[in-house]
Amino acid sequence: MRALKADERESAGDADPVRLDVWLDVACLFKTRSEAQKACNGGKVTVNGRPARPNRPVRPGDEIQIGRPYGRTQRLVVRTVTTRHVPRADARQLYEDRTPPPTAEEITTRRLERVYRASMSPPRAPDKRERRQLRRLKGREI
Repeated sequence: MRALKADERESAGDADPVRLDVWLDVACLFKTRSEAQKACNGGKVTVNGRPARPNRPVRPGDEIQIGRPYGRTQRLVVRTVTTRHVPRADARQLYEDRTPPPTAEEITTRRLERVYRASMSPPRAPDKRERRQLRRLKGREI
């Protein structure tokens, strides 16, 4: 009988555990592994209800909660573990998303936050014409 390759082992369910930060990156839940590490170290990620470090092993069946901006929480259950990067569409097959859909109140709140953030954009620097007008107003014409 031949030995299974790593990819075959993963599909057979006998996969070795994978580091949490690596799995979060491979599953496209964070853009980079370093972002996943920062989230783990910052207490934003829990596995099976406990705060998780980046080096924690992840196995199929583990429940992961990720704290997202503005108080949202993403809930996942690990289906498969792998260390190899896969296309983004296939990465969604690595986990089951159990995040409840947002309520009408949450949708309204997010919309208001978006409008508020847009209105509070930082002021832009004056262009050449506006700088000249400001100098004239201050009495420092050239």
